[in-house]
Amino acid sequence: MMNSKKYQDPRFRVANREALIGVGLASFNFIWWYAFAYGLGSGPVAEYDFILGMPAWFFYSCLVGSVIMIVLVAVMVKFFFKEVPLDDKGDGFS
Repeated sequence: MMNSKKYQDPRFRVANREALIGVGLASFNFIWWYAFAYGLGSGPVAEYDFILGMPAWFFYSCLVGSVIMIVLVAVMVKFFFKEVPLDDKGDGFS
């Protein structure tokens, strides 16, 4: 018979933590994009600053934001994500 306490698979704890990290990264990406796209891009087109032939709002929100997100995701995967086994006997993971 099963123990009176419910068995909580430790992989669920890891998956929940990693999901929260993913939601945090996606939220940061949206805030970054929104702040630069609508912060710098809300004025008249004649007053836009240009970087490498692109409007500054586009350069910072899309290009720089993408590079920052790639670096952040790589850092999170390298240092905060764990590899967990997906088989039924997944109790002993690192």
